[in-house]
Amino acid sequence: MKIEQVQTRKAPAPVGHYSQAVVYGGLVYISGQVATNPATGEPQTTSIEAQTEQALQNVQAILQAADSDLERVLKMTIYISDISLWDAVNTVYANIMGSTRPARAIVPVKELGKGLLIEIEAIAAIRAE
Repeated sequence: MKIEQVQTRKAPAPVGHYSQAVVYGGLVYISGQVATNPATGEPQTTSIEAQTEQALQNVQAILQAADSDLERVLKMTIYISDISLWDAVNTVYANIMGSTRPARAIVPVKELGKGLLIEIEAIAAIRAE
C-alpha cells in the first residue's frame, strides 16, 4: 500500500500531526481547511463569506498540488459554527464551484478554534496518468 503525502506552501501548514492531504488509489483526501491565510499563517476572522472563500482557496491549492482540481471533487464536508451561516456559505460555495456539484454535507458544530466559523474537507479524484 503506497500512500503519498501532499504538501504545498500555497495552503496553510498543518498545525498538528497530520498532512494537508494524502493520495491513495487515485483519490486525494484533504484534511479540514480553515480560513487561514497561507502567506501569513494568520486566521481570517472576518465575515463568513470571506472565511468560506479562503477555506475553499486552501482546498483548491492542495488539490492542485495533488494533480487534481475543484471539478474532480467527489465529496465535501463543511463544518460551520452555527446553522444560521448555511445560506451565506452555500452562496459563496455555489459561486466558486460553479456547475460542479459534488456530494456534500454541511454539519453544524458547537465551535471551531481561533474564532473561525468554517472548516472544509474534501475527497477528489486525481488526474489519470
